[in-house]
Amino acid sequence: MITPTRTARTDEPASALLGTLAAQGASGAVSTEAGIVYLAAGHVVHVESALTPDVGDLLTHSGALAPDGWWQAIDQAGRRCRVGRQLVDSGHLAAGALELCHLGALFDAAYFVLAHDGPVLRFRPGVSHWLGAVRAVPVDTVLRESRRRRELLHRIWPEPTIDLAPLARVTGTGPADLPARRSRTLAQVDGVRTAAQIATALACRTFHTLVELRRLAAAGLVVPKAPALVPAPAPAPAPVSAEPGPAPRPTAPDEPDTALLRRLLHALEAL
Repeated sequence: MITPTRTARTDEPASALLGTLAAQGASGAVSTEAGIVYLAAGHVVHVESALTPDVGDLLTHSGALAPDGWWQAIDQAGRRCRVGRQLVDSGHLAAGALELCHLGALFDAAYFVLAHDGPVLRFRPGVSHWLGAVRAVPVDTVLRESRRRRELLHRIWPEPTIDLAPLARVTGTGPADLPARRSRTLAQVDGVRTAAQIATALACRTFHTLVELRRLAAAGLVVPKAPALVPAPAPAPAPVSAEPGPAPRPTAPDEPDTALLRRLLHALEAL
């Protein structure tokens, strides 16, 4: 077996490199612009992307797991890459529930990582994901499922900007008689949220949300929000972490800006 070495950015598509690494039985992390694919013995064990809710989001927002239980598992087992095992062993989550959530998050993120099959940024051999082993999936299965999802979404509505852009309702359209899931999805469209943010708000897998959003677009109810003529500068989106590790625990809100408060006080005194 050829021992994979650390690679820098190449023009090789992610699907091609994943196929090569699978044949070699390699372990490590393949990074692309849209996310990271983690391999163990040539199988995909996790995929993460900033464009989809992660396992923690899905478990806590759905009510399947209390946020305290999630962060406790991170604190106790994150460095050992055994967060999933810790959740099950501690009784916070059933093994079957974890596996279903993990596979849903894996295929959701894989769709975005492999949808356009962009070039690989780098491969880091031996890197493991902090969640740990839950269920390994053959690379061929992940590639085939990503293609199937792309083709299905294209048949519903062929415009892929629905997947990434902030979405807005079409003005002048009256209330529609929609299925319950589609109606709940439409209720989250506010001109600001993207498909991934809507999925997080609904505690729903991103692909299911994309199906409903593309159906809404095909019905003329939802469109990608047009950019402002003079857009205000916005901070760059947080990149996917280059090193393994969960997202940081939410922090308390920032302290008030005392300088701003002093200026307001002076203005009020002047009045």
